[in-house]
Amino acid sequence: MTTLAPTTLAPTTTAARVSPIVGLRHTMTLAWRSLVQVKHNPFELLDLSVQPLMFLLLFTYVFGGAISGDTGTYLQFALPGIIVQNTIFATMNIGVMLNVDLTKGVFDRLRSLPIARFSPLAGRIVADTVKQAWSVALLLGVGVLMGFRVGTDFWHVLGAFALMLAFCLGVSWIAVLVGVLVDEPDKVQLFVFAVVFPLTFTSNVFAPTATMPGWLQTWVKVNPVTILADAVRGLLNGPVQVGPITSSLLWAAGLVVVVAPIAVWRFRKRV
Repeated sequence: MTTLAPTTLAPTTTAARVSPIVGLRHTMTLAWRSLVQVKHNPFELLDLSVQPLMFLLLFTYVFGGAISGDTGTYLQFALPGIIVQNTIFATMNIGVMLNVDLTKGVFDRLRSLPIARFSPLAGRIVADTVKQAWSVALLLGVGVLMGFRVGTDFWHVLGAFALMLAFCLGVSWIAVLVGVLVDEPDKVQLFVFAVVFPLTFTSNVFAPTATMPGWLQTWVKVNPVTILADAVRGLLNGPVQVGPITSSLLWAAGLVVVVAPIAVWRFRKRV
């Protein structure tokens, strides 16, 4: 009679921690994955192109004459604000797509790969930042064709791009937090319309603060969307305003410091 010797399972070894350079490469690969999806789902890019152009055309040619007297003057005022509003709206798309990946189990599959743990989330943020840059460039290009004239120079325009992307990097952590807290993408969109929509419309994006009721002006002046819009107007139209630029950067830094750790903590608990 033969006795079988008990078999012992080999101890599971933990994969070595990847270096920051390798993690950065993983991040860029996953960001490219998100960008390539646009080829298979062009409607994702249409949301970043058609909607902002509709806002620009409608507000300029329907309301511009009533607000500023003529469409040319209104375009110089409104285009920087519309770019800001659209960039913030586009940032919320991070939460929608992140929630889609979570609910479909994409992140569960990525966890089984020998990649940096931060790369899936970082890749999503990088990809959406690229999409936001495309949307900003599109709006500015169409605005120039409509008659908008930059009153500063190339470096100030580049500074406006950098400031908006830095601000939206901070806002993106709110989108990440909402995306990991809710269980359906539709609920992320509900957050956009319930919170972000009124936040952008109760600012000086579409109309000067002085034309609003006194009680509303108090809020508009401290609204972070107003502060960013004033900063971008200064960088595009001149004169450059240091105060709004500094305040916008402080808002962005504050959101990263306060919201990012909570969002990462909730993300790790969910995946």
